[in-house]
Amino acid sequence: MFDCKRIDDMLEKYYLSPFYAVEFCIGFSGNLLVILGYIFCLPKWKSCNIYLFNMAVSDLIFLCTFPHLTYLYSHDQSETSPYACVINRYVLHVNLYSSILFMVWVSMDRFLLIKHPSCNHILLKPRAALMLTGLSWLIVNAEVAPMIDLMVQDLQSRNSSHCKDFASLKGDIDNLGYSLGLTLFGYLLPLIGLCIFSYKISFLLRLQDRILPNRNTSYKRPLKVSTSATVIFLVLYTPYHVMRNVRIASQKPWANLELCNKMYIEAMYIITRPLAFLHSVINPIFYFLMGDKFRDLLFTKFRLLLTKTEQQQEPT
Repeated sequence: MFDCKRIDDMLEKYYLSPFYAVEFCIGFSGNLLVILGYIFCLPKWKSCNIYLFNMAVSDLIFLCTFPHLTYLYSHDQSETSPYACVINRYVLHVNLYSSILFMVWVSMDRFLLIKHPSCNHILLKPRAALMLTGLSWLIVNAEVAPMIDLMVQDLQSRNSSHCKDFASLKGDIDNLGYSLGLTLFGYLLPLIGLCIFSYKISFLLRLQDRILPNRNTSYKRPLKVSTSATVIFLVLYTPYHVMRNVRIASQKPWANLELCNKMYIEAMYIITRPLAFLHSVINPIFYFLMGDKFRDLLFTKFRLLLTKTEQQQEPT
């Protein structure tokens, strides 16, 4: 007969492990390409480039934790180092909430660029982007910082024998209240911000089309970027946050659920985890949609390197 107690172990080995491996291979190469392209190919950085570069760095650091997780899950092993456990979970959640916040700033930047084509708005200046970037890192780290205390308490209660995910942690902190707070301030509010800027961009474009129906310059690409980001985060993040809160609530005594029902809820929560982390794989697409000639600069650099390599290989 099927043993519901083993469903989480099976999903970790046969679902999480290969999923994380694929996400690492695709996402790491994509984000690394973007970072190198920004460093070596972009002569002048705009405010939008600063937000996207920080998002790419966050994604790359986060994806570097996947090979270790893949190895542990595929070999049915638990994390033996408490430091690695804390760092891994901390990096995961910092990336989770910094990515959507940086995308809010990207959408804001695109809206201001349409409204102020001459780039004379203060928030379109690189210095303002650097200040917002620093503030964003502070906000996200402040949101995730209480998780360190919760993880340390949980590891101490288990004698550092097993590294649990956030939804399975136990400590003095009310993990359900904390998770709901993270959902509200880390996910829902930025998502509302994305929706607002998408609406403002759409409204502004319709207004400009009525005033200047035959204009040569098109600003529809920023609307595509903002709308796509909103849909992606809505589709990928919502199931994860819903199931994370349901999973935590199912562990409470007042839930009074049978063991197998708890395991089925945990299984659904496990399924949503790599889906939420897909944003790190998809994010590089936005770097090629921004309209600042990043693609042309990157391809030109590749052609120059290829030509130089061929010339060096030719016999003298």
